[in-house]
Amino acid sequence: MTFNIQHGQGADGRVDLARIGEVVRAADVEVVGLQEVDQHFDVRSHFRDQAAWLGRRLNMHVAFGGNRQRWPRIPGAGCRQFGNAILSAFPITDRENIPLPRTGVHEQRGLLRVRIEIGGIVWQVYATHLQHNDPDERLLQARAIRQILGTLEHAVVLADLNAQPTTPEVLALTDVLTDSWAAAGTGPGYTSASPAPTQRIDYVLHSPDVRSRTAVVLTSPPASIASDHLPVVADLDPGPAQS
Repeated sequence: MTFNIQHGQGADGRVDLARIGEVVRAADVEVVGLQEVDQHFDVRSHFRDQAAWLGRRLNMHVAFGGNRQRWPRIPGAGCRQFGNAILSAFPITDRENIPLPRTGVHEQRGLLRVRIEIGGIVWQVYATHLQHNDPDERLLQARAIRQILGTLEHAVVLADLNAQPTTPEVLALTDVLTDSWAAAGTGPGYTSASPAPTQRIDYVLHSPDVRSRTAVVLTSPPASIASDHLPVVADLDPGPAQS
């Protein structure tokens, strides 16, 4: 699953992280990439460590990558951060958060990478969220991601790219990665802005040695209200697409 949770703020304007947790639980997914996640960041989310809270709620392993930082409210307290997270039903054996290019005064964006072993197969899973208001910067970020990925083997990118499929920044990634929606989805696949989306900007991308079995946008009432994005769920098989 990829899911931009807007720090738990729903389409009704109410912050309720439990609704995010219930959407993830109901989807019965094994790996989740989250964008717009607060870690003790602001009063808007009650200074909660949202990724850790969801991990406990869902009994999943957690990695968080903070890209925006603020000074602690209390001296000696933990750093207040905003960024991406990955939740996994399987142990996370390695992790890193890589800064992406930015220009001007735009906020820092990042690429969170984790390594997960499932059934003897090692997966590299990434979560990212590209700049929302600058296509040139998004292109720089997409090209950086492509370079970071390097040799592709059992790689999955869970992303809010803030761009639609035919844009140069998305094509920079789908030239080397498979778009699970294009491979296995039906219909327009719109995800933003919920509850009546008109754009497809959220993606599950994967390396060519992986096969998309299904891809769906969750449109249930709980999924439609929990955030301003709808989550995308893809069922992936560790084998190449069938010809």
